[in-house]
Amino acid sequence: MPASLITLIGPGITSEHVSDLERALNAAFDQANAGLAPTEPRHASALADLEIRQWRFDARVGDVRAALDRFVSQTRSQGIEVLITPAHLADAGPRLIVTDVDSTLIRDEVIELLADHAGARDEVAAITESAMRGELDFTQSLVQRVSALAGLEASVHEEVLRALRLSAGVENLCATLKKSGDYIGVVSGGFIEIVEPLAASLGIDFARANRLKVLDGKLTGEVTGTVVDREVKAQTLRAWANECGVPLERTIAIGDGANDLSMLATAGLGVAFNAKPVVAQEADVAIVGERLDVVLAVLGS
Repeated sequence: MPASLITLIGPGITSEHVSDLERALNAAFDQANAGLAPTEPRHASALADLEIRQWRFDARVGDVRAALDRFVSQTRSQGIEVLITPAHLADAGPRLIVTDVDSTLIRDEVIELLADHAGARDEVAAITESAMRGELDFTQSLVQRVSALAGLEASVHEEVLRALRLSAGVENLCATLKKSGDYIGVVSGGFIEIVEPLAASLGIDFARANRLKVLDGKLTGEVTGTVVDREVKAQTLRAWANECGVPLERTIAIGDGANDLSMLATAGLGVAFNAKPVVAQEADVAIVGERLDVVLAVLGS
């Protein structure tokens, strides 16, 4: 039977939390037959200020999640997360981690930073928000937003790149994954002019995004080539996994908006981070804190 990894992570895990979790598990499963094996408290070097406890449990992820539903709700209100994932993701061997960029790898929306230079930030932000909730077709929303950038000097890319703010824990995440021998990719509905140098600065292996059309040194308000929408994101994850020789069950996708849903569904583990409600509901795991390197805990890195 497939095994599940249960990760309890937070700044103040108590013996009562552990007892409550074990009681919830024992109420649903026969401990002797199901192989409940709690570890000693574990402190991962990349998450030194958080306590981590993990259990490997011989049961399907969905069954474990159902057994812990009430416990998860209670502990989340106390600032402690319970992440339930397939145990094989923590096994030795390379994995592929693919993440969205805007509001995931970084705290900003690049299109809004660009639009700020065109005096159209509020208009563009409203369209972005609607698209990420799944209320607008992504390609149509991209066309609308990019049109507001017409006439900007192409050098605006450099200014926006300097203004970007990484999400908390991103540098730890990338450095630790690379040290573990994993592959990392970023795929974005944003723009390659920003995404590519950002990826290079973090040692990321793959990058894909839309390209802004430039004429006579100025943005035309259009993009060139295939638009990176939700289906292209999923296709890209598959292609990179094939290139790396990593099976899909060893892939992890991370995103926040509706444009990430197909990618999250395609990956072995779909992680919602800083996510819109529809994404948090459909993802395998939803991280509610501000640190992206919490992903390391469930991967055993």
